[in-house]
Amino acid sequence: MLLARAIHFDESDMNVFHSPARTGEWAVSGGFEFSNWTEADLTGKARQAFANGWLGVETFGRVTFVAVTRIEPGEYAALIDHLAQHFVDIYGAPSLEAARPVAAEELAQMADLCADHPPNTVLTVLREMTGAGVREQYRFIEPAAAGLDQFAIHGELDE
Repeated sequence: MLLARAIHFDESDMNVFHSPARTGEWAVSGGFEFSNWTEADLTGKARQAFANGWLGVETFGRVTFVAVTRIEPGEYAALIDHLAQHFVDIYGAPSLEAARPVAAEELAQMADLCADHPPNTVLTVLREMTGAGVREQYRFIEPAAAGLDQFAIHGELDE
């Protein structure tokens, strides 16, 4: 199974999000966070999180880029429980039992998004507020579409 992990190409996420996700943590769209928002809520760092932030499922921080990678079934099951607990703690779900199917659906949607892409595909999200609610669009940057020099760290080796 494939899912996405938070990645950072530079330190910009540390400055643009209230709470940046940790590099390497599993991530989902997290659009549910904005379901009751209005244009008045979209200011400053909150606007940045809304516009293009993925949600880390471990720290619940935001990240601009995620990369497709394999996830083990045990890790996936633990993420369902962790996200369900977040729904209870932050969003007032009545119980873990009630929150688990919702958490499982959120992770399944992300797994479906990743399923047709090879590992190391980079994903971005773009959200906008519409009359019908939040609209999300995704962009996929295939590994071969980027030159190695965009990701490599250049330096000298001591011999």
